[in-house]
Amino acid sequence: MSKLKNEAELLKEALRVGMIYAEKRGVAQFDKTDSAKEKIEYVYRLLAHDKLIQPLAKAQHDVQHMKHKLALWIAKQLPDNHPLLK
Repeated sequence: MSKLKNEAELLKEALRVGMIYAEKRGVAQFDKTDSAKEKIEYVYRLLAHDKLIQPLAKAQHDVQHMKHKLALWIAKQLPDNHPLLK
């Protein structure tokens, strides 16, 4: 698993977009008290369930791999000239 450039910022953007997606879909309501780990796991599982991302292998079901998968997902969604991709 190679680290992406700006991976931390990409993860923040992926969580922001993923949480908006979940709320608009009506399946989740996030609180400020929810931990980052809970948000990462929920957004990852929702996107995998909705077949927007390919699920990780069983051996890779940990937060670190979920973070990377979410960062990859949002990097593919952003336009080529987006500042996070430079």
